Amino acid sequence: MAQLGANTSVEAETLSHVLSLMQAFQAFDSDNDGCINEAELAGIMGSLGYKITDQEVRAMMSQADTNRDGQLSLAEYLELNTKDMEPGSLATLLKSAFESIDADGDDVITGEELFQAMRDMGVGGFSFESCQQIISSMDGDGDGAVTSQELKLLIDALL
Repeated sequence: MAQLGANTSVEAETLSHVLSLMQAFQAFDSDNDGCINEAELAGIMGSLGYKITDQEVRAMMSQADTNRDGQLSLAEYLELNTKDMEPGSLATLLKSAFESIDADGDDVITGEELFQAMRDMGVGGFSFESCQQIISSMDGDGDGAVTSQELKLLIDALL
């Protein structure tokens, strides 16, 4: 398995943050359609302790919904929640992480590989099931794994 890079602890922390965001996205996507709608966004904000009006929810949605389809995709959600990160550094991290996590070098990441990589990096808080769900949320063709091409589509959406 490849190493993430010279500053592995920072990269592992950043990867953990991005994966936690993906986990949260799935938790808040209550109808499991792969998007967050206004009602789900209001629920997110309420669960975080914010008292927010419908107008504020619409404004947040309008700001984050870059393709104007009335819903937040995973890419839009990640973009909203990683604005403080340099886009190039996030893309580099995700590419490097993909190579590191792809233990068998077949250009595909499974939930099992993600789970093992997180354990190997000492990143806690991710069960095997949550790793499977994270992979599922990024899996464009429904085969249960993420290819480098599917990751590239996510990275392109974030840039």
